[in-house]
Parts: sequence; structure tokens; C-alpha cells
Amino acid sequence: MQRTVFFVSDSTGITAETIGHSILTQFEGVDFDTHRMPFVNDVDKAHAAVTRIKSAWARTGLRPIVVNTAVDAALSEILGGSGALMLDVFAPFIGPLEHELGVRRHKLVNRAHGLFDAAKYEARIDATNYALAHDDGLDPSYKDADLILIGVSRSGKTPTCLYMALHFGLRAANYPLTPEDLELAELPKRLQGQRQRLFGLTITAERLAQIRSERRPDSRYASPEQCRWELAQADNLFRREGIAVLNSTHTSIEEIGSKILAQLGIERHLL
Repeated sequence: MQRTVFFVSDSTGITAETIGHSILTQFEGVDFDTHRMPFVNDVDKAHAAVTRIKSAWARTGLRPIVVNTAVDAALSEILGGSGALMLDVFAPFIGPLEHELGVRRHKLVNRAHGLFDAAKYEARIDATNYALAHDDGLDPSYKDADLILIGVSRSGKTPTCLYMALHFGLRAANYPLTPEDLELAELPKRLQGQRQRLFGLTITAERLAQIRSERRPDSRYASPEQCRWELAQADNLFRREGIAVLNSTHTSIEEIGSKILAQLGIERHLL
């Protein structure tokens, strides 16, 4: 069974899509055909969205599902005219909160992702620039790093650093453990004295070989034997140095990020 789902928002649609995906994953056996419709922020765009939703209904013969984060009640009413199952993300919470706080909400968009708060937005940008500048050991100085991810090449360090920078404003650097580092059987000199900020990432040899083969096929770098050796040496290093480590093979970036924060004792909230 396949159902069409629209994530509709008067802003970027990130909130609608994130919450929507979290809900949809609870239903096994259903194939969801998802579509994001951002910036539905005026009457004309709302009517155009309704036309698209009705078209999907006519094409599939099944009632579409709409996850809606539009803050304007008038736009939500127009969207409701599509006849789709409407899941208004904010509706169940706004009324009770207004009653509890004695304050009416301000119907402003772009508050959820740092676009409204200039300081938070700048923190995200600065952290992202830091992650890029300190990717794969490019910058030798880690004095301003909140954390340093270490692991063999292609174990997931870069995307994790960028995620943590964008979503938490963390200054995350990463250092690739090269075969030369692993042969020394000790913590690389550039990382000595940084143990409290280190966190290791590992991965299965099979998955690592697959990832490396996409980049450099038929190379020693991508061979299963080389991958197994590097991972074994890295795991030995992590154990000797008492460095916390997480396997990234079947773990989402979001989960990796949350576990790293918890294990390093870093208190940071989504920006």
C-alpha cells in the first residue's frame, strides 16, 4: 500500500518534514510517497497547494495526508479544503499553552531554525565554518574545539561534524587516523593533550570497503583486508587510550550526535 504525504509549511518545511518522518516511521508495511511544499505563505500559494493535493488524490484514488506547520489559520483553513487528512503540528499545543501562559502567540514564521534569532544563526554559521576548516586534520590547532572526532578514513566523521555544527552550533573538528598513525600504535602527537575532547567513530569492515570502493575502486585503500587492519588498529588505540567510540554503520547522524553529546557531557540544545 502506498499513500501520498505532503509536508506543507509557510517557511522552509524542515519542521514539518522532520516531525512527519518521525511519525510515518511508526507504520510498517506502508510505502509513503512524500513531498515537501515549503513557503506556502499566501492565499495563492495555498490554493495552488490544494490543487496539487487534490491531483494526487485523483491520480492514486487514495486520500492524501498533509503534515502542516503553517501558522496562519486562514492558510490552514484553505489547505483543509483539499479534503486530505490534515495533521496540524501546532494546533494541539498552541491553545493549551496560550491558556497556561496567559499570552497569545505571535504568528511569525522562521523562528524554528535560527533564522529569527540572528545570534543563533551566526553561531550555526561560525560552527559550520569551523568544521570545514578543521576537516580531515586540515588545521593543526584544536584550542577552540568543543570536540574532536577521530577514526579511519570514511568512517563518518565529516558529516557528523557538519550536522553537529548546523544543529547545535558545536565547534567540531575531525582527525583521520592514517595507516602511518596506526602503525605507531599511539595517539598522534597532534591529539595528545586533547583526550577529554576526543570521540572515536568506527564502522564495519564490509561497509567501509563498500564506501571506499565508490571513491577509489580496485585500490588497496578500499580492499577488505586493508579496511579490517585499519579498523582493528583503531579499535586497539581507542581501548588503550580510553576513548569512547561509537559504530556508525547502522546509526543515523542524529543518533550519533546525541550520543556523543551525552557521553562527553556536553549540554547543548538545537538552535
